[in-house]
Amino acid sequence: MTFLRYLTFEKPFIYLYFVSFLIVSIVYYADSDGGLAWGTLFYAFSLAFIILLGFLLFRYQQHVHVIRQMKSEEYDSISLEGEYAKAYNDELKREHIREINKVQERQTEHYDFIVSWFHEIKTPIAVIRLLQQTDMDAVSLREEITKIENYVDQALYYAKLDSFNQDYEIQNCDMVQISKEVIKAHSKTFFSKNIRINIQLGSLEVQSDSKWLQFIVNQLLTNSLKYTEDGGEITISSFESSQEKQLIIRDNGIGISQKDLPRIYNRGFTGETGRTYTKSTGMGLYLAQQLSNKLGHYISCTSEVGEFSQFIIHFPIDSDPYLRLQKTHAE
Repeated sequence: MTFLRYLTFEKPFIYLYFVSFLIVSIVYYADSDGGLAWGTLFYAFSLAFIILLGFLLFRYQQHVHVIRQMKSEEYDSISLEGEYAKAYNDELKREHIREINKVQERQTEHYDFIVSWFHEIKTPIAVIRLLQQTDMDAVSLREEITKIENYVDQALYYAKLDSFNQDYEIQNCDMVQISKEVIKAHSKTFFSKNIRINIQLGSLEVQSDSKWLQFIVNQLLTNSLKYTEDGGEITISSFESSQEKQLIIRDNGIGISQKDLPRIYNRGFTGETGRTYTKSTGMGLYLAQQLSNKLGHYISCTSEVGEFSQFIIHFPIDSDPYLRLQKTHAE
């Protein structure tokens, strides 16, 4: 920081000095009846200028000292403006650190998921290779391919979480149709495990994105199929009140322990059920809840170990007047 450049920021002090001296000169001239001693006035001006110069040099040294201390992040501001600027910069630094921590956390999450995903997808691939070397069981082959497809879908939708707002379209969605399509996709698994499907769906139309919503329902149904033993039953029903609409998926499978229930939507959490009965990435319910929240829905769960698990997707009552008008015209 050069002294001349510093002076450009101290113009108010310099202007104040000249204006003050001019006022004093005018008053002195008016009061002296024309007998003003110009030499005395010039002498006073010179002394005042020396004092101003000394003040500016002192201020300049203060500024240089503060600028050098800025590198250590511990310094005292010498002006009100500087104090506010320091507070603002400190807040920017804290916000920057928070954003860096968020980015690093997301990178860690992505790395952990990719590692887990590669580990899990190796299992069905290994089974398929084993089936190729023996008498290939078509049912087993389909099950392993379905697992691979589900893992690929999870990876795809997980990658889209951060860019969700660029890839969705809210519209009226027929939950009966979506549920039937998901059930049809798992029909072979229902048949091979001899699991009954009980559909108790009335007319249920919600505002959401059909593609993302189908993925959510698929994750919940996949979870029920995974933890429902052969000969079990899964019920899909609906409920509507003045406050909300619900899609309910209930199974009579192995259930979830009460201590695990609050954490089942955490990323990568598998709990006692996932560790004991089958390998799991712990991503299905996490993705389902994350996507539901982004769409304005949420998922709740109640369960008893050895008895049942019940997942409910909660939808708000339609609030879009444009979509209501479309529905009225259609009727």
